[in-house]
Amino acid sequence: IYILINKPSGVLTATEDKNQYTVLDLIPKNLKRKKLAPVGRLDKDTTGLLILTDDGDFAHRVISPKSNIEKEYIAELDGDITEDMVQKFSSGVILADGTECMPAKLRKIESNVASITIKEGKYHQIKRMFGTVGLGVNSLKRIRIGDLYLPDSLGFGEFTVLKNDIIYKDILGK
Repeated sequence: IYILINKPSGVLTATEDKNQYTVLDLIPKNLKRKKLAPVGRLDKDTTGLLILTDDGDFAHRVISPKSNIEKEYIAELDGDITEDMVQKFSSGVILADGTECMPAKLRKIESNVASITIKEGKYHQIKRMFGTVGLGVNSLKRIRIGDLYLPDSLGFGEFTVLKNDIIYKDILGK
């Protein structure tokens, strides 16, 4: 099963937690399966497109940087985006702890709103990348994985079950 969910802020990307609400708590019991888990992670305060599946091979292929699958986000920042930042991201950012990030596409939408596309998913990567250029992230929303976009009609906490052909064509490109 492949479930696309519009993850709201404040919900953990986890299978269970005794103290906090998780993305699996948003899914009705009739859709829950053994091994149903999120494909990758979104920070607690990050919103948007998240896939839940019981297909471990698929999940691994989507999150592996070797698969070259793009993940696109919209970031609202606490400062203005410059052309220097766009160039720095396209060259690959080195985080404060020395971690090297693959090149990313940064596209200015408004003075302080950007689209950022990455092919990996390190811990708090986008927030840390913007930190290297002196910007904080006020909000972050994932809108795309591969060619699969978050439907505008899907409200926070809502979900849809995806068909296999969409998964393989739009995400894995097959």
